[in-house]
Amino acid sequence: MSEPSITTTPTTTIDAPATGGLHLYSTLSRRKEPFVTIEPGKVRMYVCGVTVYDDAHIGHGMSAIIFDVIRRYLMHKGYQVEFARNFTDIDDKIIARANADGISADDLTSRLIAEWTVQIEQLNILPATITPRATEEVAEIIAMIQGLIAKGHAYESQGDVYFRVRSFPGYGKLSHRNIDELVSGARIDVSELKEDPLDFALWKAAKPGEPSWSSPWSDGRPGWHIECSAMCTHHLGGVVDIHGGGSDLIFPHHENEIAQSEAFLGEEPYARYWLHNGMVRLDGEKMSKSLGNVVWLSEIIDRGLQAAFRLMILQSHYRQPVNYSEDVLESSRVGVQRLRAALTAESTGDGRDEELDRLAASALADFEAAMDDDVNTPVAVAVIFGLARAINRAAASGANVAEGQAMLARLLDVLGLDLQRDENAPEPASAAPFIDLLVQTRTELRAARQFALADTIRNRLTDLGVTLEDTATGTIWKLSR
Repeated sequence: MSEPSITTTPTTTIDAPATGGLHLYSTLSRRKEPFVTIEPGKVRMYVCGVTVYDDAHIGHGMSAIIFDVIRRYLMHKGYQVEFARNFTDIDDKIIARANADGISADDLTSRLIAEWTVQIEQLNILPATITPRATEEVAEIIAMIQGLIAKGHAYESQGDVYFRVRSFPGYGKLSHRNIDELVSGARIDVSELKEDPLDFALWKAAKPGEPSWSSPWSDGRPGWHIECSAMCTHHLGGVVDIHGGGSDLIFPHHENEIAQSEAFLGEEPYARYWLHNGMVRLDGEKMSKSLGNVVWLSEIIDRGLQAAFRLMILQSHYRQPVNYSEDVLESSRVGVQRLRAALTAESTGDGRDEELDRLAASALADFEAAMDDDVNTPVAVAVIFGLARAINRAAASGANVAEGQAMLARLLDVLGLDLQRDENAPEPASAAPFIDLLVQTRTELRAARQFALADTIRNRLTDLGVTLEDTATGTIWKLSR
């Protein structure tokens, strides 16, 4: 049998800028860069997926939603997107969990992958073009390790194989760390088997009772970092346009991916743009299993709050942390109701509404301007809510809102906001157009310095269970509970 091999695709760069002025912030350069694809009209995109040793939490859901929106916007811009999202289905945590449950690692990971697949469908996340599993890519992983050894970038030590970090001059360029300042033992596995404490495992000899695969060095299993390099190279042909994941993966995972991939391929960059999302905080604190403050993704879905959760995520910029709380989620749930009310409002006449016509005409350009600026979803969402408010007011006054609704539906689709996903959530949305009309009236009264009448509207809304909050961008409201 011939040795397995990994093929790569030529990476000739097209110098012409992408149409539309899209700019993305790359962690590698630490600046916004014009988006220029390797092949015209096509995007190869790899996003690190879940390690399936436990149920998915809202942090996993957040990252999946963010890269789904980026993908959807690229498709909106006319790109053909080849999207790979992997499963890490073998590592120490998986083995420990499977042993604790008294089942095989494969049984554990297959169950969790099936659950995750259902959950992301419930979150209206587009299915990936490619969903490789590490355990199904062992031949490609071994081939890459053999190539690294042949080039002097890796070495075998008592059945393990390690990457020589100091053999790669660019190590640290993603995380912007100086290799001489990295402290031995800080997120680094120190071992007597290594030539250097900074070196990391590409292949691990199996311990008794562990799942293992045959290799030229030992019966063992891949290291974590090499899995993604091999899967990305195997399925997307080497250099990709976008590589993404959570900011917690910048070091060491993505740093190590760059080193081993560029060392193997003999060219750079491994990815044109490195995109990283912020982390979830729970009531202002880091969400952590060790702290016992984890919110499981299944809880959001069981409560029918999928669309509200997506809206909550999109109201923060993807590179910033998201603070999760029940109040924030409730505010997003009310926001979904207001959007749904605008989308389903019935026109009672043929008259036009001047403000709605103006907003409907400018909404697409304003939305794209926001999204072109490093996928600025908070501003894009504000454009959508401005349009929705205008629809609700116009509908309450009897104007024809069909054109505004068509534009609203188009923009919601780009963000993946399927407003029918909250089917289990309470639905007191019929009053939304009238509340919006009263809020607008109050705003006009305040501008005319008729504060007494404005306060009367606020007080009467408060009595009816509607709380107003005046912000720098306008007045928002939510239902008191």
